[in-house]
Amino acid sequence: MRPLPEQVESLCRTIDAPPRLIAHLTLVHDFAVSLVEEIQSVLPELSFDEKSVFFGAATHDIGKSLFRSELVAPGSGHEFAGERLLLEHGVEARLARFARTHAAWQKDASLTIEDLLVTLADTAWKGKRVADLETLISDRIAAATEKEVWDVYILIDDALQKLTAGADERLAWQAKFPV
Repeated sequence: MRPLPEQVESLCRTIDAPPRLIAHLTLVHDFAVSLVEEIQSVLPELSFDEKSVFFGAATHDIGKSLFRSELVAPGSGHEFAGERLLLEHGVEARLARFARTHAAWQKDASLTIEDLLVTLADTAWKGKRVADLETLISDRIAAATEKEVWDVYILIDDALQKLTAGADERLAWQAKFPV
């Protein structure tokens, strides 16, 4: 498993992030790196900022350090709080936004491919597949690459089939860390 970027590890120490949150961010970041590698291997013509995706995946739930109940129960308080927290700690707005956008894919038509990939990593790392999200990403990638949507969907589906295979092990690893 790939470690979090040093800037994110340092921030987690500064804000005293709970171990479960750090484990979750690590898993989603690791999954995002693998997802991006898969997408780049099958769609090399797709242009996007992979480093932003990695950072977004590594920080998307950072607001849960302030809304700790949302580590084990549903809630959205962490989204805007996470963006504010990142901005207060000197993170650029273009990167801090992922804390807010990672759960907004159904509400915000202006989200970028980078935003959607962070959302996909946060969803699929645990083996969860969301057809509407995958269709939206396929539509956006098809438009950006001038490929047929169905061809892109098949590539994304194949990548996710491969990457979600280790979901049970990832969930078990995360569960070992206290909230």
